Amino acid sequence: MSRYITTPIFYVNAAPHLGHAYTVIASDVMARHWRQRGEDVFFLTGTDEHGEPVALAAEKLGVTPQELADKNAEHFKTLGPRLGASEDFFIRTSDPRHVARVQEVLERVKANGFVERGTYEGWYCPRCADFKTESEIAEGNRCPIHKIDLLREQEDNWFFKLSAFQEKLEQLFADRPDFVMPPRSANEARAFIERGLHDVSLSRSKLRWGVPVPWDTDQVVYVWWDALLNYVTALSFAEEDNDQTSTYWPATYHVIGKDILKFHAIYWPALLMAAGLEVPEHVLVHGFLLMKDSSGEETKMSKSLGNVLDPFEIIDRYGSDALRFYLLREVSFGQDGAVSVDGFVTRYESELANDFGNLASRSISMVHRYRQGTVLATAPDPDITAVIDPLSAAVSEQIDAGQPSQALETIWAGVRRLNQYVEETAPWGLAKDPEKAAELDRVLTTLIDGVRVLAILLHPFLPVSTATLLATISADGPGDTDLAGAVMTGAFGHEIRTLEPLFPKAI
Repeated sequence: MSRYITTPIFYVNAAPHLGHAYTVIASDVMARHWRQRGEDVFFLTGTDEHGEPVALAAEKLGVTPQELADKNAEHFKTLGPRLGASEDFFIRTSDPRHVARVQEVLERVKANGFVERGTYEGWYCPRCADFKTESEIAEGNRCPIHKIDLLREQEDNWFFKLSAFQEKLEQLFADRPDFVMPPRSANEARAFIERGLHDVSLSRSKLRWGVPVPWDTDQVVYVWWDALLNYVTALSFAEEDNDQTSTYWPATYHVIGKDILKFHAIYWPALLMAAGLEVPEHVLVHGFLLMKDSSGEETKMSKSLGNVLDPFEIIDRYGSDALRFYLLREVSFGQDGAVSVDGFVTRYESELANDFGNLASRSISMVHRYRQGTVLATAPDPDITAVIDPLSAAVSEQIDAGQPSQALETIWAGVRRLNQYVEETAPWGLAKDPEKAAELDRVLTTLIDGVRVLAILLHPFLPVSTATLLATISADGPGDTDLAGAVMTGAFGHEIRTLEPLFPKAI
């Protein structure tokens, strides 16, 4: 089975922040989990390098837009590896191969009769690069996201006939209620459609930094159409001399933030229909990471608002696994949620270090203390297998439903149960009674086997620390992370290694 998952491509008008990391981490967790199941996965991320936000930022810095794009694209390229992400390709929309394919698709859209000339006048946010409808304007003609005054713009542009897709989009949402997830985001998109769709600008006449309109080189393609098409264009050249579009398209999940819902849930499927292409299977929408601004109000983390946390600094201090864990544990995916440095420390110490790290360390330490490091091949406790063995299917179901936070909570229920089991059985007490040697063996085997299964399930979330743990437990070499092995068997009979703390508290 083939799966294709994408993040939004990120504006290069400034360096990455925690909000970008959040999207990449969630997408990576899903991609890694599917690979554990033996599925063929393509994971795409990249940078959105055209449009007014980039041009304005470059002008302010006294550099060309391309120079700014080249500089900041490198920061985003390093983000994935620093996060432990496993993307298959990083696309840049200034890539000539992307530009050429955007022009090809839009020529097809025009040939199919969905492009016309027109004049647009309305309220525009240069930071969103978005012409706002009346329902999207905050009090005082301000952008509700960036809190800035909107500009009144008038341009003679080429228009995309979005209105022609009113009924088709209504039918799409009726036939596929999970096209946009979660349901409240689907309801928001549906409400936008029900208010009536109007034709929208396909090009910009006042901007030079963009993809030239192929039939009118005095204009450039409106950045959103250029950006959205990356999901299709990347597959055609990500691997040299091998167009992978037929293998992976349509996308399984476009993972996006809720502020770009309109473009991905309405504009994007309409454009694909106009070009004769299939629409994606799902658009998965997450909420905002919130931080307090100077007034003490919790607001969306945003470069332009200046209330960001640097993911690189957090990784330097806590490690990439801790960041991955915190973001998906602290904020239920799909909802808004507040984040803070104090929150990192609390989750790190209470759950990573104490709950999971200490469970692994003490289990391995007891095997060395009471059995000279050898775990016997003994049937694990059925009371524990009854809890641990069903976790794999539950986690798979939640990941497939776009619920990585819920999947993490499911796994953590197993972590809590194993910690409880340690206290219930008190291996240190069993070790004092020679007549209870067999019972001690069963307890130790249950603990090590349970920790092994939990490490497999947690591998997409904590790839670095779980790889270390599985290598410690395995008979030789790195431990197997295939999801098929996420059941308790008690099949040991070998010596295991010692383990340094996975999440040291002295940070």
